[in-house]
Amino acid sequence: MQIKDHIFREYDIRGTVGSELTDEFAYILGRAYARLLSSNNHSDIVIGHDCRISSPGFARELARGLSDEGINVCLTGMGPTPQLYYSIFARFAGGGIQVTGSHNPPDMNGFKMCLGIQTLSGAQIQDIKKLVYEVKDTPLSNAKKGAIVEHPMQQAYIQEIVSKCKPYVGSRPLKVVVDAGNGVGGLAGPAVLRELGVDVIELFCDPDGTFPNHHPDPTELKNVQDLIRAVKENGADFGIGWDGDADRIGVVDEQGQMIFGDMLLLIYGRAILEEVPDATVIGDVKCSSLLFDDLQKRGANAVMWKTGHSLIKSKLRELDAELAGEMSGHIFFKHRYYGFDDAIYASARLVEIMSKIEGPLSGLLNDLPKLVSTPEIRVDCPEEIKFKLVAAAQKAFPEYQVNTLDGVRISFDGGWGLVRASNTQPVLVMRFEASDPGKLEEIKSLVTGRIEKLKLELGA
Repeated sequence: MQIKDHIFREYDIRGTVGSELTDEFAYILGRAYARLLSSNNHSDIVIGHDCRISSPGFARELARGLSDEGINVCLTGMGPTPQLYYSIFARFAGGGIQVTGSHNPPDMNGFKMCLGIQTLSGAQIQDIKKLVYEVKDTPLSNAKKGAIVEHPMQQAYIQEIVSKCKPYVGSRPLKVVVDAGNGVGGLAGPAVLRELGVDVIELFCDPDGTFPNHHPDPTELKNVQDLIRAVKENGADFGIGWDGDADRIGVVDEQGQMIFGDMLLLIYGRAILEEVPDATVIGDVKCSSLLFDDLQKRGANAVMWKTGHSLIKSKLRELDAELAGEMSGHIFFKHRYYGFDDAIYASARLVEIMSKIEGPLSGLLNDLPKLVSTPEIRVDCPEEIKFKLVAAAQKAFPEYQVNTLDGVRISFDGGWGLVRASNTQPVLVMRFEASDPGKLEEIKSLVTGRIEKLKLELGA
């Protein structure tokens, strides 16, 4: 079996089904992961999977590989990635693997892995790669085979979320449109919201790994057009979209306007500060300055951190933060929850917030200064130079204040710009924010101009 090194990414293992990911690879990965578990004195694991065509088979082969190396396996069934994370806590498991392609195209799949409750990333993924190469050419250990059992966790997961949310019972019933994009969020999300008293209107909530209606990424405007239309047609209070494995959330208000991840994080942060006045809240480097400034003024410890769900989750544990989030829609609640990214739980918390106010969702942030910003802008950049380019960009703005926490975030009079290398794609990620449209274009033009010059110097 030929293994492609590039499938071992920053946050997970991911590749094209058939040419890069096969049943045989899943079996070898199971054996390799078993050795990592054993070396950390763990003897059991939970496995879940999404609705992609290849996912059930990959889950079974993972389980077989783990069992052959002496690890006990609990198959938790099809469901969201956060359902798998919850299963680790609920079953006191030594780790977990979710077979999922997340929001990627239907011909791709992948593996998100946890050792204990910690999601693996970076160097730990590379350690798994070494173990994969070791075990593929070595015989099985002499370990007694581990047991493989099936224990669906969907109902327990649904009830756990419902038990941890506190909507105002006497409030008006909320009408919410949900769009699962034919991902696995449709298996749990509508049920959770209905148990919380919501009038739910479903779009594409039947799991279908071919994603026939639209790409399951609700943070891109082109993928929420059906959601926007349904919110307006039904006079809904708001709309919620989940990505393919329901660990990321997208929201549109009653007017059909998108609420990006940083502003959603601000809504949650303000609500939490009413219960925990000095809460620590973490946002990634792509988040608006409005987020950090507003929360700081309200008494929070507002922390900017690196992009990446594994990195954010680790920082949340390190700082014992109540809440963390990214522009990409990963929202992590430690407040009344477990600290992992869960779009279904985030949906329930938004329902809780909205049940306690009289006005519309669009009014929650009306008191903020009126800034203009871009969404994430992705610019193609060859894999072999993207990090070199960002390193060079750290010195390309000597007359401005530059934050190099994760890429280059340049502060200007009246705004800021960000350039960072994606850890998952051959692209540069940019974002800009300013006091008015003219200033935004000025900052954007200055930054992109210098970046294009650096690309030419590096031969791109």
